[in-house]
Amino acid sequence: MMVKKIVLGFLILLTSLVYSQEQQQDTIPVPKWKIHGRVAFIFNQSSFSNWASGGENTVAGNININYDFNYKQGNINWDSRIISGYGLSYLGAQGYRKTNDRLEVNSLLGVKTGNYWFLSFIGNFRTQYANGFDYSKKPKAVVSGFFSPAYLTFGPGMLWKKSDNLSINIAPATARYTFVSNSFSGQFGVAEGKNAAFSLGFNLSSYYKLQLLENIEMENIITLYSDYLSNVRNVDLDYQTNIRFKVNKNIKMHITFHTIIDDNASSRIQFRQLFGLGVNYSFHEKTSY
Repeated sequence: MMVKKIVLGFLILLTSLVYSQEQQQDTIPVPKWKIHGRVAFIFNQSSFSNWASGGENTVAGNININYDFNYKQGNINWDSRIISGYGLSYLGAQGYRKTNDRLEVNSLLGVKTGNYWFLSFIGNFRTQYANGFDYSKKPKAVVSGFFSPAYLTFGPGMLWKKSDNLSINIAPATARYTFVSNSFSGQFGVAEGKNAAFSLGFNLSSYYKLQLLENIEMENIITLYSDYLSNVRNVDLDYQTNIRFKVNKNIKMHITFHTIIDDNASSRIQFRQLFGLGVNYSFHEKTSY
C-alpha cells in the first residue's frame, strides 16, 4: 500500500506539472553535446533505517562525483550519467563507520518518433565500493560488499521526454542480472551455490527537476521494477529526492531523502536521509553545437 501511495502521488505530481506548463517556441539553438562533471564534499548529519549496504546515525563527511553526458543530433537523444559517492564517520571508540556508498552508471538512448516520444534502450549498472556491516551483532557481521550485490539492468522501451528536466521511460521487457561473490551466494535473490540471478520484468523510470525558488532546486528520481519470473506483485522501488540550496557558486546546502523497497535485499523499507553543507566544484563543463 505504501508503494502504491508513493507512486500515485508522484504520477499525480508529474501530470499536474506537465499540463500546467505553457507551450513555448524553441528559439534557442540545441547543443549537440552537453558535458558536466562536478564533485561535492559535504559535511552532513545522516540517519538510516534498515539500509542494506550498512550505516549508522552520525555526523559525517561525504564526497560525491556526478558526471553527465547529453547528446542530441537529429532524431538521436543519448543521456548518460555516472553517480559515485562515499562517506565515512569517526565515532571515537567505535572507529570508522560507513555513511554512504554508491557507484551507478545510467545510459538512455532514444530515437525520436513523435513530438516528445522516442524508441528507447536503457542500461543501468549499480553496486558499492566497500563492505557494509550490521553493527547490532557482536562481532559485527558483513552484510554486503563490492560487487555483492551488483545489478545490471537493460532493455528496450518507450521514452516520453519533455525536456532534459522531465522524462518518463517505460520498458516492459527489461532484463536484470544480480551478481554476488561466493561469500554472499544464497543472498539478494541469488540461489545458493550461484553467483548470478536473472529476472525479466517491467521497468518504469522517471526524472524530474524543478526550480522551487531562485536559489533552490529539487531533483526527483524514481525507478520501479516488477519481475515477471518471480512474485509479480512485489514491486521494487528506488526513489530519491535531492534538494539543493545555492549559497554561492561553490557553496550549497544539500538535503537527500532516499527510499528503497527490495525484498531480496531487506525485508523492511530502507531509508537514508542526508543533510549538510557542501563545497562544490565543476571540473569539466562543456557545451558544443
